[in-house]
Amino acid sequence: MFVDSHCHLDRLKKSDEELVDTVAAAKKRKVEHMLCVAVSVKEFNDMKAKVSKFDNVSMSCGVHPLHNEDVCSYDELLASVKQDDVVAVGETGLDYFYSAETEDIQKQSFIDHIKAANVVRKPLIIHTRNAHKDTIELLKEHRESSTIGVLHCFTESLEMAREAIEMGFYISISGIVTFASAKDLQETVKQIPLDRLLIETDSPWLAPVPHRGKENEPANVVDVAYFIAELRGISVTELAEATTANFYKLFSMVSKPNV
Repeated sequence: MFVDSHCHLDRLKKSDEELVDTVAAAKKRKVEHMLCVAVSVKEFNDMKAKVSKFDNVSMSCGVHPLHNEDVCSYDELLASVKQDDVVAVGETGLDYFYSAETEDIQKQSFIDHIKAANVVRKPLIIHTRNAHKDTIELLKEHRESSTIGVLHCFTESLEMAREAIEMGFYISISGIVTFASAKDLQETVKQIPLDRLLIETDSPWLAPVPHRGKENEPANVVDVAYFIAELRGISVTELAEATTANFYKLFSMVSKPNV
């Protein structure tokens, strides 16, 4: 069985009825659970209304670093992530590739998320791009040792992955790894310890080969798994079992399905 550790079901261009079919399609491909990740605290309730009816979908709450217009106060963030149905804080982080000019806003928001995660004892979901130094430094400065999480949709260096893993973090790989242009990432993925690896779609974006050009869906996490398994020279069963176990270990509030 597989888990899509990071998707945005509320961002799919689908009606409520079509979303039911999407979740069913994932289940048919043995995707037993999906984590629907918020990009804005302000939009969390709308996301919740769309996905809370699915017993195999969990939710996070936070503000994406590129959603600067949605940045909220620390108190508002803390109140939101304290909710019982929120299993993680984020996504949060730093993105200097698309929005270096908002660096100061991003940093303060990231610090707020780290501090909130310390309080609620829930894992962080981190988006990081072209911000290696600041991401690691802010984590080291503001996180408590028990606060861990995941660097999602990872495309950065092996050095950064190792620094995060040393702090207890996991590394999640999306469909980008299947792209012909992703040779450096592929080499990095070969060296990430299996007990620190997660897989994701980041749906509706970044559809893996052979679905490029189409709206991405959680079912496609299986294609990511097959590619990584072949890359690492292991069976897809071993890859699936490891990444699924890692998911439930990190996101400990999520209940494993009864089988």
